[in-house]
Amino acid sequence: MVETTPTGTIIQPSAHMAALKAETLVESLPWLQRFHDQIFVFKFGGNAMTDESLLQAFAEDMVYLRYVGIKPVVVHGGGPQISAMLERLGIASEFRGGYRYTTTEAMEVVRMVLTGQISRDIVGRINQWGPLAAGLSGEDAGLFHARRAKTEVDGEQVDLGLVGDVCGVNPEAVLGQIAAGRIPVVSSIAPDVDDPTQVLNVNADGAAAALAVALNAAKLVILTNVAGLYARWPDKSSLVSQIDARNLRIMMQGIESGMIPKMQACITAVENGVPQAHVVDGRMPHSSLLEIFTSSGIGTLVTLDPVEATK
Repeated sequence: MVETTPTGTIIQPSAHMAALKAETLVESLPWLQRFHDQIFVFKFGGNAMTDESLLQAFAEDMVYLRYVGIKPVVVHGGGPQISAMLERLGIASEFRGGYRYTTTEAMEVVRMVLTGQISRDIVGRINQWGPLAAGLSGEDAGLFHARRAKTEVDGEQVDLGLVGDVCGVNPEAVLGQIAAGRIPVVSSIAPDVDDPTQVLNVNADGAAAALAVALNAAKLVILTNVAGLYARWPDKSSLVSQIDARNLRIMMQGIESGMIPKMQACITAVENGVPQAHVVDGRMPHSSLLEIFTSSGIGTLVTLDPVEATK
């Protein structure tokens, strides 16, 4: 392929750059072979969702995976968008132990933003490449079941309002979409099993982990707004490239509060049958592909056992 300037001059592409692209494609072959026809669950949220270019890059990543024979499933949150809408409506936001405290008034906003706004945006961007994505809510077809949750702050149990932990998953609706060749896009809300008329705000990290387990996924990939897990936050040189669940549990007491739900989701996934969980920097375009399909990866890989793992 060549480029033509406005003056008609033909520019030959750099042979070196072309070779690098070919090398990158070839490097992905072992992983494409290994994970062909496997399910990957991606948790997408945070600042990447407020950046148009990053949102578009994520959608392209999902389409790419679908066309190379991997079955992506997206579970999304929407913290920044929820906060922005609450502020616009004059409703105060409060966080306790890394989780959003959710009132009845705030829950209506959460439901509207997650299912009516963000889910549709992700689905629409994926569907620019064809009729590939379908939106689902945790309320649909009994996908998620949740029970009201509390968290611990400074050794004390703290109420979170209308916040739930996933206590059951019925993956049939998601499996149906996968069987039809679609990419399910799931918003993280769920009915309360103790009061089915009440909807709960479910942490998207935990929801993604529970769904990955129920789907027998090969990977859980959590995109966040840092490069991965740091052994000594905020020391950027202490990025942990790989860790097993036991050592991660030991580290949990000392990590930054916002990372606790993400790392707990990784532990839940690998301790319940998901071979690998990744935490990657969602602020980097195509970070999912870089973590999965390159030898070195760019984030933190969590496995069950302290053995050398191949990403």
